[in-house]
Amino acid sequence: MSVRLSLMMFLEFFVWGAWYVTVGNYMTRIGMAEQIFWAYTVSPIAAIVSPFFLGMIADRFFATERVLGCLHLLGAAFMVAAPLVAEGEGASSTLFVLLLLGHMLCYMPTLGLANSLAFHHITSQEKQFPLIRVFGTIGWIIAIVVVSGLLHADETAIPLYTAGIAAALLGVYSFTLPHTPPPAAGEKVSLRKIAGLDALDQLRSRPFNIFVICSFLICIPLAVYYAYAPVFVNAAGIADPAFKMSFGQMSEVLFMLAMPLLFARLGVKWMLLVGMFAWVLRYALFALAAPSSVFWMIITGIVLHGVCYDFFFVSGQIYVDKKSVPEIRGQAQGFLVLVTYGVGMLIGTQVSGLVFNRFLSSGADTLSAQQWQNFWGLPAVFAAAVMLLFALTFKDTVSPSEGGSAAAPASATRETH
Repeated sequence: MSVRLSLMMFLEFFVWGAWYVTVGNYMTRIGMAEQIFWAYTVSPIAAIVSPFFLGMIADRFFATERVLGCLHLLGAAFMVAAPLVAEGEGASSTLFVLLLLGHMLCYMPTLGLANSLAFHHITSQEKQFPLIRVFGTIGWIIAIVVVSGLLHADETAIPLYTAGIAAALLGVYSFTLPHTPPPAAGEKVSLRKIAGLDALDQLRSRPFNIFVICSFLICIPLAVYYAYAPVFVNAAGIADPAFKMSFGQMSEVLFMLAMPLLFARLGVKWMLLVGMFAWVLRYALFALAAPSSVFWMIITGIVLHGVCYDFFFVSGQIYVDKKSVPEIRGQAQGFLVLVTYGVGMLIGTQVSGLVFNRFLSSGADTLSAQQWQNFWGLPAVFAAAVMLLFALTFKDTVSPSEGGSAAAPASATRETH
């Protein structure tokens, strides 16, 4: 059973990884540089819609494996159609982005569905799920290695077609997975519960409010990295930019293994602060590297992604888990995803797009070296301000006896890498 579930996770994140890092460079090549931020807006929109689809429909009425299969097959159709409308006569950036939105509206609910299916068929979440879930990160990395490291296809439609084919395969494979009845069949549901607002009422305190506000704010500069770091790496003349970006996911795996020891030594506040500082350092390195395309600075900024993600987001999931009683843990984690990967990333992608387009010279495909330096300086300053706010105002601790275990909660959905 673990092998089947691991293959499901591998394909689940292979689909996302195959196109997500390369689409900005593809859009730049076909003359859609000014619309890049819209391609990265579709994910947070889907992240906002997804909990409501899961809570009101998928979790209550249909077997999980069937919903998973149907969504992936439909998402595959959207993805394959997207590059067909992006190039050639009658090309439309609006239709291209709408097709990406259609794909992500299908894809985003499958993250929770895949977790739900896996949990239903394992006996120990703490021991078995991390070993299954790690194949998702491996799938993301392998997808990038294939489309960028092997095929050198960063600026082509090949990653989009690869993602579509993989989604179709996963859709078919999902129908072979063991039957998983809807987990919330017959239960009453409310919009407040789905959005996690009932959990927020129970968790509300000054430290928790500060944590939520800072988590929301730090996701604004995070969106800049996902949307424009691959474009920057390509503009710096570094070959196979998406493959180089995968070094961040590789470091994520390593830092994840070190987290239990580091969390015990540093505590929640310092783990979160180190994660925030890594974001400041990453953007500062990008800004310093821009004028001369300093390779080691750019690669170091990419590798810091493991610290940026694990120390802040996974530590944040642990903090929320420990502050929650068992009855509201799922709601609390859902609320955190809604605030960060939903609203925070939505605002971040829109703001970053406006800033990038303001820097972009008329008729140019990308920024000059000096413009890139100024561009990366802005999220560095913003992230530093959020870090300072958190350092001065957050005063809270978690103990091993409080809430759940000291390990990353198995129920937490780790969405974007």
